[in-house]
This record gives sequence, C-alpha cells and structure tokens, in this order.
Amino acid sequence: MDESDVRELLGRVEDPDLGDDLVSLGLVNAVAVEDGVAKVSLALGAPYAPSESTIAAEVREVLGDAGLDVELTAKLPSASRDDEVLPGVKNVIAVASGKGGVGKSTVAVNLAAGLSKLGARVGLFDTDVYGPNVPRMLGAEDPPTATDDDTIVPPERFGVKLVSMAFMVGEDDPVIWRGPMVHQVLTQLVEDVEWGELDYLVLDLPPGTGDTQLTILQTLPLTGAVIVTTPEEVAVDDARKGIRMFGKHDTNVLGLVENMSSFVCPDCGGEHDVFGSGGGRGLAEANGLPYLGGVPLDPEIRTGTEPMVLTDGNPTADAFRVVTEGVANNVGVVNRRRVSNP
Repeated sequence: MDESDVRELLGRVEDPDLGDDLVSLGLVNAVAVEDGVAKVSLALGAPYAPSESTIAAEVREVLGDAGLDVELTAKLPSASRDDEVLPGVKNVIAVASGKGGVGKSTVAVNLAAGLSKLGARVGLFDTDVYGPNVPRMLGAEDPPTATDDDTIVPPERFGVKLVSMAFMVGEDDPVIWRGPMVHQVLTQLVEDVEWGELDYLVLDLPPGTGDTQLTILQTLPLTGAVIVTTPEEVAVDDARKGIRMFGKHDTNVLGLVENMSSFVCPDCGGEHDVFGSGGGRGLAEANGLPYLGGVPLDPEIRTGTEPMVLTDGNPTADAFRVVTEGVANNVGVVNRRRVSNP
C-alpha cells in the first residue's frame, strides 16, 4: 500500500463533532508508508479528549484491518496558534464568572486536576491578584523555587503545576494596586514562569470584567473560556456579561457550568434547589453555547483534602468529570475547526 491508499482509508474515519471525514476536513498533516508501517500525523490538539481519543482509535483500527502497523502522531499546524507566548503550552483555558461566590475557583481547581487525572500535563495559574485562594484549595504549602537565571519553577500538587499571587505576598497582607500594576505583575509572571511542556494551562480569573481579564485577553493566546454561574438570575445576569466580554475579544466560549445546581440533603435524601434551577442551562441555550453540566452543592467540596474530581463513587465527582471531558472535547473542536477553516 502507498500514501494514496492510506489517505483513502483515512477518508472513512469521521470526525464525531465536525461531521465530515478527516481527509475532507484537512486534518491529515502527513502520511508515509515504509515496510508495512503507516506513519500518520493528524491535526489533533486536545490530548486525552474523549473525542480525539476515539478518532485515534478508529484510525488505528481502519489501518490495522488493512494489514498495516500504525505509528500515529498528533500536532496542530504552527499557523493555527500563537507560538511566541507560552510556546510550550498547547492550550490555554480561562475559567471565568461574572460575579464572585459562584464557585469559579472550585471549578478551575477540579478542571485542572481532572485533566491531570486523564493523563494530561497541566498547569494552573491563579490570576486573582486581589484574592488568590487556589493554593489553599489544593493544600499547596510549598512555594515556587527559582532557577539560576531567576525564572520561577512552580510547585506541583495532584499532578498540577501551580502559580499564584498567594505565594508572593503574606497570608494576611492585602494587595492594594491600581490596574497598571496588576498588568505588570501578570505579564511578568507569564514571562518568568518555567511551565515547561503543558497540554493545558488553566487560568482561574477573578470575577467580573476588569483589568485582569483585559490583560489576559490582550496578552495570552486563549484557546477558549469556561463560564461558571449558579442558577439564580443575579448570577446569570452577570455571567451573560462575561459571555459578551469574550465575544468582543473573539475568544471562543467552550461552554457553561452551572455550579451549586442542587443540594441533596445527607439526612433525608431529598433534593433541594437552593439557588433555583435551570438558569445555567437556559443561558447556554439562549446564547448557542455548550452546556457542560451542573455540579451539585456538596459540603465535601469544602471539607475534602483533595479536589473532588479525584474521588471515586461520588455523584459530585462524576459531575466534575463530565465537565472536564466536555471542556477537553470542546478544546479539540475549536482546534480542529481552525485547521479545517483557516
């Protein structure tokens, strides 16, 4: 068999999200056949995303059934992303909310840990200069170290590399800075941190649509954003503003998470809609966005010693895993769509 035969076989593999075959979509970077081995490079860029794992498995099956051994690699064309900023990071995901108190940091922490559990190389950047609390949520007590040339080496917790302003200031010291100072510090942290090679860098943004968000949007090559809200109208109103903010800066919204969607009483087993119901799903549908799922209000999230997504046999952990897989899949959709529609 030769290259054209292999490409014909690859034309039988459908992309489950884009609705066409890999060849027609332009997702085959290169093909070579040597001594019965098909070496195939695909334009896939969301490591451990279920859909892309399925695509890879189908490629191996189709070529294997034709009697070929397969060497499969995945790489997005360099033109599809900005390689100058964070060159070792494949995907940058912002987790945002319109208002505080909706559990955005909880979602960011569990998303990062969930991606790591899938097998991905993950970093978590706590960009909330004024109220950084991600290290506490991860039980991260070891501060960053520095190399001989003064670059920052982030500590690692639950397989996630972590950077936060909480490491830079005293535990009880308030940060009282104007916007330009915030911009300077965030930019410096991006440039001076030795992230290494990452599949995903998750950014925990502060609530709202202020200076930090503007700096991130203007500085970093975001793959997309995840919006977090709770069901009640006040939170939904502010989440809508976050959606508009990313839209004005041509940033893909990967989906919406409804946190604290319900509460199951541990004593009676009854389910209660403490903050109402359906607000997150309704907002997603009204804006044509993916609904990534609802996460229950669970006291164990507050009292646990590790991210809930790492727990087995727990409905809340299952909900976080659904969110994680949905985000990874939608990262893949964004990347493959860029390749197929340059």
